[in-house]
Amino acid sequence: MSLAISVVVPVHNEQENVLPLIEEISSALEGRIEYEILFVDDHSDDDTIGSLKSAKQKFGKLRVLSHPKNCGQSSAIRTGVLAAQAPVVVTLDGDGQNDPADIPKLLDLYEQLTGHERLGMIGGRRVKRQDSQIKMFASRLANRIRRTLLRDQAQDVGCGLKLIPREVFLRLPYFDHMHRFISALVLREGYEVRFVDVNHRPRLHGKSNYGVFDRLWVSISDLFGVMWLQSRGRIPTSIDEI
Repeated sequence: MSLAISVVVPVHNEQENVLPLIEEISSALEGRIEYEILFVDDHSDDDTIGSLKSAKQKFGKLRVLSHPKNCGQSSAIRTGVLAAQAPVVVTLDGDGQNDPADIPKLLDLYEQLTGHERLGMIGGRRVKRQDSQIKMFASRLANRIRRTLLRDQAQDVGCGLKLIPREVFLRLPYFDHMHRFISALVLREGYEVRFVDVNHRPRLHGKSNYGVFDRLWVSISDLFGVMWLQSRGRIPTSIDEI
């Protein structure tokens, strides 16, 4: 059977998290849909790549891609999407905080909306977040500012669990940190976005690759860039061949 979805997981220094995550993804999807799993190692300093090589011996649907230097999460996601062989891509973070058991929720909504040609993304909306108070405050503030300035309908921009048709993703302009603005970029292309409630779990191993203030300063710069892209977007809603 042809592949139906490609699950893309960017990772950096997640050696203890990758094997449990692969097992959970396989458990959520095996027997339900034809799938592949693509882990993209963004030049980890630990033995993430070794853990992934070992996992390949057990999981035949696992593919492992590796960056020769650290390029960031957006680049790792893009690498995975470009290599994906299925028409639909599901992304999730590699730290184990996104629950693979929620992937079928996104798939169920996508299947309900099959034939709705303007659907461009289904995003996860985390409930009962397992983060520090300062991180959740910063996230709520960022979401409020973004919705006001970008009008992107984003209800949880930090959730890595997303379903996107591969063709839609490839239409989006690429830049570093673009994964934080996918809903705005999808809307800019004339598509619609939807959201579903998903689980959120505490990080069990390793440490976050991002600090609260690291994201803040970078996001401010990127925010104005995305606003500029929106102001320059002139996308036809349909095209007629004569």
